[in-house]
Amino acid sequence: MSGTKVHKPPTIAVVLAAGRGTRMRSSRPKVLHRAAGRPLLGWVLRAAAAAGCEKVVVVVGHESQKVRGAFSGGETELEILWVEQAEQKGTGDALARAVAVLDSPARLLVLSGDVPLVRGETLGAMLAETGEGWALAVADLEEPGSLGRVIASGDGGLKRIVEAADAEPDELAVRAVNAGIYVVPSAGIGPYLSRLRPGNAQGELYLTDAFGDAVEAGVGVRLFSLPDPDEALGVNDRSDLARAHRALLDRKCGQLMAAGVTILEPARTVIEADVEIGADSEIHPGVTILGSTVVGSDTTVHSGAVIQDSRIGTGVEIGPMTVLEEATIEDDCRVGPYARLRPGAHLGSGSRIGNFVEIKNATLGKGVKAGHLSYLGDAQIGDRANIGAGTVTCNYDGKEKHRTEIGEAAFIGSDTMLVAPVRVGEGATTAAGSVITQDVPDGGLGVSRARQRNVEGWVERRDRGQPKSGGSKN
Repeated sequence: MSGTKVHKPPTIAVVLAAGRGTRMRSSRPKVLHRAAGRPLLGWVLRAAAAAGCEKVVVVVGHESQKVRGAFSGGETELEILWVEQAEQKGTGDALARAVAVLDSPARLLVLSGDVPLVRGETLGAMLAETGEGWALAVADLEEPGSLGRVIASGDGGLKRIVEAADAEPDELAVRAVNAGIYVVPSAGIGPYLSRLRPGNAQGELYLTDAFGDAVEAGVGVRLFSLPDPDEALGVNDRSDLARAHRALLDRKCGQLMAAGVTILEPARTVIEADVEIGADSEIHPGVTILGSTVVGSDTTVHSGAVIQDSRIGTGVEIGPMTVLEEATIEDDCRVGPYARLRPGAHLGSGSRIGNFVEIKNATLGKGVKAGHLSYLGDAQIGDRANIGAGTVTCNYDGKEKHRTEIGEAAFIGSDTMLVAPVRVGEGATTAAGSVITQDVPDGGLGVSRARQRNVEGWVERRDRGQPKSGGSKN
């Protein structure tokens, strides 16, 4: 006889993200402020996805269209159902609105949209321990201060949550505080939410009151202790934001170092969450690596470099104060110091780009050298070409951009102006100081400058014309 298949309710994350965040002193919704490269809400959504939630309900209020628009591109693979809480009536009201839109019973993981340090693995462990029951996460703080205390019952479950101002001395000694993370069955929490009444100066409906009522009615609530109390850090002002930002950066640096990347001074390094860096690469102090940058193995990035949304190969050296944005650098290149690669810059393997060279929307072949003080924009440069100091591709005629082509093994003399559209052929040379307005054939020499004229005796004649003393001539 076959057994009856038991249907488990889905696990749905409910993210409460309706708060205005007045202490931020900002017109921007609080959950859209960024820490370590992501909006606060983005961190929470990713944690929910990593915990195994099947979809997420996000309760939004202040500037709800801005919040929804910020995640229209698919921040995670989770299906997002947006619920609006037009009037800010507290966390209990927010959860009630989320429960009301569910079409079937579910296990709810309730999170706050301004708690970016919570980890997916922590939430997964909490769900695994809770099963189908109720749970509340607690953070064990050295100095709980004015935060409410979570008082445990004799069997380790929730007895009550007491505000610090109302706590007895023995309760104030408790270091466990409410982390604002809950697991509840949607059907079970519903009746307690419906009975909430505003009994506070703010006139809000508190979710913690629903938990208190449930405990009094005999519902068992498991307490789940966070492995890292910082996971409960809520962002309420700019100081909290800075603390969360640094903690997330430190976490990323720790992950990279554990994977074999050398980061010489993590406290002076900024590496955002989505950055990938290969083993045996070395990151010097003061480096900033942002966005979706990928850095290969055995690559060195020196102090002061700023890299955003770029692809860097293996065995590359990025010099001090170099700036890369949406650039691609293949293996074994040397770039900088003080170079700037703008969007569309692509360096072939073995290229050498020196100080104060700017490259934009240009592809350089293998082994190209541009040592100093040049601008290469809207260009195609062949393998092994040499670009002299002071070279400029004059790509803009005031109305449109035009392309410059430089062939393989071409030699561009110092201070050459290449007025696009123009082509310098393979193995061709331009004379130093030339303004090239016409194509130079393969193997040819392009010269465009006035013939030099020497005036003999000029210095002597000049000196004879000067006064013998410091006075001026009439």
